[in-house]
Amino acid sequence: MKQYIDSYQHKGLRKRLVDLLRSKGISDERVLDAINAIPRHFFLDSAFDLIAYEDRAFPISADQTISQPYTVAYQTQLLQIKKSEKVLEIGTGSIYQSSVLAELGARVYTIERQKKLFDEQKDFVFKSKYPNIKFFYGDGFEGLSTYMPFDKIIITAAAPFIPPKLIAQLKPGGMMVIPLDEGEVQRMLRITKNADGTLTEESFEAFSFVPMLTGKNS
Repeated sequence: MKQYIDSYQHKGLRKRLVDLLRSKGISDERVLDAINAIPRHFFLDSAFDLIAYEDRAFPISADQTISQPYTVAYQTQLLQIKKSEKVLEIGTGSIYQSSVLAELGARVYTIERQKKLFDEQKDFVFKSKYPNIKFFYGDGFEGLSTYMPFDKIIITAAAPFIPPKLIAQLKPGGMMVIPLDEGEVQRMLRITKNADGTLTEESFEAFSFVPMLTGKNS
């Protein structure tokens, strides 16, 4: 049974990580405060306990990864989260990105296609701290039409195209952050849905994500 201890050493490593993210261009202090508040080592196997605050991805269950902290901070900063906004997250993974969004006060609706990862969510250490996270098992390309519209949508896997059903579930004036393109490298896009339904695209840095796949994996 994993023990959840957030020691002074962990807190010091976390502060050093936040300083590193700031030096790499993350300027939204609310995002940095959220990352400083969340013990990333809680989301990883205890074998990674003291290296959890290195700025890199680590493996988790179902051959997936917990994203690099810089990537989490970067996508979150692009989303410009405001308190109480409804945010759809495609790819729950380790629940770390969901927790950062919840720490910022968003109401998070997160979809995971890997049944193994979804089943592990029942033991989520911060379930009582973040009741504003709702978990779903499903196909990210389908979204959650029952709960639409969303203020913001974040996709945490490499999308081969912009999913039309997700655009339809985005509120006018809303934003989607999506790593787009197949292959080893994706460009980070921020898509704003205008009042008339047209889209404005902004292109940012290149990243590398696991691919976004259709369907559910039982």
